[in-house]
Amino acid sequence: MNIILLGPPGAGKGTQARILVKERSMIQLSTGDMLRDAKASGSEMGKKVAAIMDAGELVTDEIVIGLIAEKLAGDNGGGFIFDGFPRTLAQADALGDLLKEHGTTLGAVVEMRVDDDELVSRITARSTCGDCGEGYNDISKPIPASGKCTNCGGTEFKRRADDNEESLRTRLMEYYKKTSPLIGYYYAKGDLRSVNGLGEITEVAGEISTALE
Repeated sequence: MNIILLGPPGAGKGTQARILVKERSMIQLSTGDMLRDAKASGSEMGKKVAAIMDAGELVTDEIVIGLIAEKLAGDNGGGFIFDGFPRTLAQADALGDLLKEHGTTLGAVVEMRVDDDELVSRITARSTCGDCGEGYNDISKPIPASGKCTNCGGTEFKRRADDNEESLRTRLMEYYKKTSPLIGYYYAKGDLRSVNGLGEITEVAGEISTALE
């Protein structure tokens, strides 16, 4: 099954994607990770990506679609998770066409619903392990008293520079303007499933699992 995790920044899409990878052998396609991997690969596509990113410019939809196409051509495991893509209606149309070209379909779009004020509280308290990316939160999942990551044992933790209320509300506004129209788009197609994105991690995972059955 191929799915899209849809929700505003900080809703927990990355965390839930990792759970799906582990439990269902799905393959996470994170736009940011794909671009970084491509840049480091030295391939022709990678050289294009590197030139654009080094110039501080935005990577075009055409290039992102090309990177996704390369992934779709390989082993799909238990299906693909699209995390951070699509972000616009044009990208959604392009993804639909690409899936059709590869003889596959979208199984579900999981909308992770959130309350803005609670989301701000959550995001301004979050940090990640500098080695493996495991997420922590001062309120719901604090860094262990030992100072070691529960996943890899790392001792370096970091916070995103834009994890502050002003920056987050700006990112939320961008999401509502450009990405939230996808909710209606996929609802009309009958693909949309909604879950509470602000529950405990295991609770949200359970809701997503139920939504995908």
